[in-house]
Amino acid sequence: MSPQLLVSLLLFAPLLGALIAGLFGRRIGDVASMSVTTGLLFVACALGWTTFFQVVGGGWPPHFTVEIAPFINVGTFHSDWSIRIDTLSAVMLVVVTTVSALVHLYSWGYMADDPARPRFFAYLSLFTFAMLALVTASDFMQLFFGWEGVGLASYLLIGFWHHKDTANAASIKAFVVNRVGDAGFALGIMTVFWAFGSIRFAEIFPQMASHVHVVWRFAGQDFRLIDLACCLLFIGAMGKSAQFFLHTWLPDAMEGPTPVSALIHAATMVTAGVYMVCLLSPMFEYAPTAKEVVTIVGAVTSLFAATVGLAQNDIKRVVAYSTCSQLGYMFLAAGVGAYPAAMFHLFTHAFFKALLFLGAGAVILAVHHEQDMRKMGGLWRVIPITYAVMVLGTISITGVGLPGIDLGFSGFYSKDAIINAAFLAGRTDGISNFAFIISLMAAGLTSFYSWRLIFMTFHGKAKWGHDSHAANDHAQDDHAHGDDHGHGHGHGHGGAPHEAPWAMRGPLLLLAFGAIAAGGLFVERFVGPERADFWRGSIFTLPANHILDSFASVPPAVVWAPLVVTALGFAGAWYAYVLKEGMGARIAARRGLLWSFLYNKWYFDELYELVFVRGAKALGDLFWKGGDKALIDGLGPDGVSHVSYALGKATGRLQTGYVYHYAFVMLLGIAGLLSYALWWFSR
Repeated sequence: MSPQLLVSLLLFAPLLGALIAGLFGRRIGDVASMSVTTGLLFVACALGWTTFFQVVGGGWPPHFTVEIAPFINVGTFHSDWSIRIDTLSAVMLVVVTTVSALVHLYSWGYMADDPARPRFFAYLSLFTFAMLALVTASDFMQLFFGWEGVGLASYLLIGFWHHKDTANAASIKAFVVNRVGDAGFALGIMTVFWAFGSIRFAEIFPQMASHVHVVWRFAGQDFRLIDLACCLLFIGAMGKSAQFFLHTWLPDAMEGPTPVSALIHAATMVTAGVYMVCLLSPMFEYAPTAKEVVTIVGAVTSLFAATVGLAQNDIKRVVAYSTCSQLGYMFLAAGVGAYPAAMFHLFTHAFFKALLFLGAGAVILAVHHEQDMRKMGGLWRVIPITYAVMVLGTISITGVGLPGIDLGFSGFYSKDAIINAAFLAGRTDGISNFAFIISLMAAGLTSFYSWRLIFMTFHGKAKWGHDSHAANDHAQDDHAHGDDHGHGHGHGHGGAPHEAPWAMRGPLLLLAFGAIAAGGLFVERFVGPERADFWRGSIFTLPANHILDSFASVPPAVVWAPLVVTALGFAGAWYAYVLKEGMGARIAARRGLLWSFLYNKWYFDELYELVFVRGAKALGDLFWKGGDKALIDGLGPDGVSHVSYALGKATGRLQTGYVYHYAFVMLLGIAGLLSYALWWFSR
């Protein structure tokens, strides 16, 4: 099979499955719909791995483009539907198709009792197709098509249980917040076309060096063109990847079924922004101001989300804020110029984050759709397989490993690479030094909240018995349970917790292997000495960028620092939730200022409600009631009609219908005329 045909089948296989299940699901039935979509996803997964090994191994050209069809040709604006294949896109093909295929398989068990399974599997496949279109884009137009496609699919999946008001609100929130980011993204694309006369990557990237000093003058100020374009494009990445200020949609996305959470958070939508920044490395390398913005936003996001994760009680929301924090790490790496490290963490993150989300789904089914960790505890004895894979995922996300002998779980290799890169960049850059300090703090907090999840869920006293529910209801009054409650997904209600079916356990075991070994297997190729032969020019760095070449010069204290803060985080969680069980609940019961600040997510939702929602409503009322109704309608249509009505009513009173009234008026008229005539002739 030719490379062109193979990658074409890879791209369109999920779309075919989505069309079959979506259009004919009721006719062919649930099992056939699930079989078609899942089977085609596994075909795409096999083709994705084939593409990856062929491109990396040299069996295929290091980069090539498959032209599918003309798309838009208007004047000098040209965009063709095509598939771009290089190492960068091949890595994303592996990540997207692998996680999506396993999520499809997992959903066989998780959605076993849902009456709308064909629609659900159609949405999953549509999501995957949109993401594949995004990562294989050869120009900004197709990139934008995939960008908006995953936004649409996420809206459909988050609001899949549309009979729930909370699901509808969450899907709308995700859609609206992403539109804010997409406005910046669209302006960035327009800026690129205005500056370079093209939106094709192959035509734009070679022009970067010659446009370094080009400026755009606005309001008396000069803005470097490339910095401006990159900052606008990064606004789109902030929305899609839930970075600080545009992050508020991400935890609410938990209203969708758990497989949706895994797909969105692990491998598709939220990683699109990181992929875009790395894809545009030829632009960002010439945009130092934009890179500083990326670094600051990434660092702040990693710390912010980690602090919020400390106080959440919904098991899925804890993992959601973990995703937000890890995305901050990826952007931090890209901001300091370590793009391969950002992609490496994206790669490993896909395995351990999908594992944690799907493991959380297995826990939710085990305790009959309960998501509040305060109502769990003691589960490790009754669901040992789920416990084991969740612990493996936690060890991976916390980056446990031994730097001296380079032995550890996947997260160890990728996260330590980011921290080391931030330290090296910080030797000459104050912002990168700030990012290094923040990255260490976030690593310690990540360890604490990750192990807090494990200890509250699986250790301590069992709180999932019937009698224990009432005792736990007093702790906090707004727990946000409920994303998967009451839908009958799974295998019955009541009784003791139980392991998930094998349709769910199989993907968990495969993802656990990735969480253990993916980092060690690929570290040399992603960020090590073999990276030049691996990336083959798909990621660009300036000759002065030697960050990844300088890892050997990192002091031992810095090398071991991540492990130290991780150990401290583990010890703190063990002390508060195992050794002194109930300590965390007592702290929460006091409702101190710091706890309230973190539990309420830095009050971002309340702030946005006040400023944007109520502010927009007040502004609308002002223009509507004060401007439209009072001023325009009052002086215009309503004013004229009122005067006309009043005059007509007053005039109508003169028409009494009595002859003597009319005769009297005529007499008054004659008297008036005679009086005027006498006055005139007497002058």
